[in-house]
Amino acid sequence: MANLPAPIKDIQFIADEVLDLTAHYKKLGVHDDIDAETFMTIVEEASKFLHENAGPLNRNADEQGCHHEGTSVTTPDGFKKLYKEFCESGWAALDGDPEYGGQGLSYWLQLILGELNTYYCPGWSNYPGLTHGARELIAHFGSDVLKQKFLPKLTTGEWSGTMCLTEPHCGTDLGLVNTSAKPNEDGSYDITGTKIFITSGEHDLTDNIIHLVLARLPDAPKGTKGISLFLVPKILLNADLELDQRNTLGAASIEHKMGLNGSATCVMNFDAAKGFLIGEGNDGLKIMFTMMNGARLNTGIQGLSATQASYENALAYAKDRLQMRAATGAKYPNKPADPIIVHPDVRRMLLTMKAFAEGNRAMAYFVGQQIEIIKHSKDQVEVKRADRLLAFLTPILKAFLTEVALEATDNGVQIFGGHGYIREHGQEQWHRDAKIFTLYEGTTGIQALDLTGRKMLMMQKGQIGEMAELIQNFINETDTPMNQELQNYLDMWQEMTEFITGQAQKNANEVGAASVDYLMMSGYVILAYFWAQLHNSAENNKGQLGADFYNGKKKTAQFYFAKILPRCHALKATIMTGADPLMNIKESEF
Repeated sequence: MANLPAPIKDIQFIADEVLDLTAHYKKLGVHDDIDAETFMTIVEEASKFLHENAGPLNRNADEQGCHHEGTSVTTPDGFKKLYKEFCESGWAALDGDPEYGGQGLSYWLQLILGELNTYYCPGWSNYPGLTHGARELIAHFGSDVLKQKFLPKLTTGEWSGTMCLTEPHCGTDLGLVNTSAKPNEDGSYDITGTKIFITSGEHDLTDNIIHLVLARLPDAPKGTKGISLFLVPKILLNADLELDQRNTLGAASIEHKMGLNGSATCVMNFDAAKGFLIGEGNDGLKIMFTMMNGARLNTGIQGLSATQASYENALAYAKDRLQMRAATGAKYPNKPADPIIVHPDVRRMLLTMKAFAEGNRAMAYFVGQQIEIIKHSKDQVEVKRADRLLAFLTPILKAFLTEVALEATDNGVQIFGGHGYIREHGQEQWHRDAKIFTLYEGTTGIQALDLTGRKMLMMQKGQIGEMAELIQNFINETDTPMNQELQNYLDMWQEMTEFITGQAQKNANEVGAASVDYLMMSGYVILAYFWAQLHNSAENNKGQLGADFYNGKKKTAQFYFAKILPRCHALKATIMTGADPLMNIKESEF
C-alpha cells in the first residue's frame, strides 16, 4: 500500500487563493500572527509528522484491528507510540484554549489536521477527533468546576473523550433512550444503562476516557424533551484532581466491522457509574447536538480524505500501469503498451475523483470559515447569517461528501482492476472505510430528512436562503465561462425546493420521497459554485503554484460542469415523480 504525501499545494490554493485566509482573519480581528506562509508551514509540518508516523501504520491497523479482553481494549501496534508523540508534539492541543494548555491556533487549522489524520490513517483519526469534540462541548456548556477538572488534560490529549448516544433498541430516534440517571446527595448521578457503537469507548492510548452520556432523570418527560447529558469519567478523580478509583463502567465487547478496524467501536455498560450533569436537566439533546454537528462535519471531511487518498493512489497507478494502446495511436511507442491514463474511461474516473476531492475541499473549508465567524465575529448580523449557513450546509456536507467518496473509492478500485480488490494495494480498504462514513453520525437518509424537513421546510421556509444569495452574488459580480450554466442549475434547485414545499402541504410522504435526491442535487449545485470559484481563482492566480496546476484546475472545472453536474436533470425527474411509486405498494406485495 502506497503512503503518498498529502496534496499540500491543493490545500494552499484553496486556503490562500480561493478563500483568502489572510483577509478572513483580518476581518474577524483574530489570529493576527497567522499569515498564509505561517498557516501553510503548520499544515506542512502536520503532514510531515503524520506521513512519517501515521501513514506506515495504516495497512496493519486495518488488518490487525483492535482486541477486547475483559473490560480492556488494545489498539493496533504502533498506535500508543503515535498517540504519545502526537500529543507531545502539540498537535492534540492545536486550537485549544491556552488557559487549559492549548496553543490557541485557528479552528481551520484543526479542521485540516483532522483531514490529514484520516488521509494518512483513517482508523487512527477517530481517537483525537472525538476528543476534540468532547473538549469543545465541555468548554461551551460545562460548569466552571467541570472545566477545571477535565479540560486541561482533554486539551493536551492526555485524556480522551467519547459521545455515548445509541442504545441497542434505538439509533437515530434518541427519544427512546432509557439509560437512567439517579441523583445522589453529593450532586453527582448514578448512570445505568448500555450504549452501543461507541467510538473510542475503551482503548489503551490514555489513562482516562471522558464519556459524554445521554440519560434520563427519574422525573423526566418522555421523548427527546426528557434527555439530559452527563460527564462520566472512566477513572474518578480525588480531591487533588488525580486519578483515583475506576468508575463502574466498561466495554462489554467491540464490534467487528467492514472497515475502520483500527478504531475501537464498543458496547459500553454503565452500572451506577458516577456522572456529573452538564447544563440543565432535560436539555441534553440540545447540548449534544453541538458535538453531533461537529462530528457530522468531521465525517464529511473523512469522506473528502478517502476520496483524495484513493485518487492519489489511482493516479500514480494509472501513470505507471501499461495496458493496450491509445485509440488514436501509440502515445509511448518506446514501451510495449501505453499507461492506462491515456484511455478515456480511465480519465473519466480519475477526473470524477479529482473533481470531488478538490471541489469538496473548498466546500468543507468554507464551512470551517463559517464556524470561525460564529466563534469570533463581533457583527451579530454576520454571526446569525453564518449560523444559518452552517445549519443548512451541515447535513449536505456530511451526506454528500461521504456518498461521493463511496463513488470515488469505487472508481479507485476499478482503475486498479483485478489489483483493486487485493489488500496490498489499499484501494479496497478506502472503499470499505468510505462506506462507514456514509453511515455513522447519521445515515444519508437521516441527513436528507434533516435538510428537507428541519432546514428547508421549517428554518428556510421553503427557500434555499443565504446559500442561494451567495451563488447569485457570485454570478452577478464575476465573469466565468460557467456563469450561465450555474444560473440555470441554481434556478432548477430553487424550482425543486418550491416543488417539494408545495407537495409537502398535500402529502407528508412527499418530503421523505424526495429527500435524498434533493440533498444530492443540493450537493452538486453547491459544488458547481465552488468549482466556478476555483476556476475564477485559477484564472486570476498568484502564479506561485505553476501553470500546469492552474490549468488543471480550470479544466477540471470544465469537466465537472460537462460530465457530473448534468446529473441534476435526472434527480429533478425522480423528485417530480413524487411519493406514489414508493407508497402505492402494499407491504404484502414486497
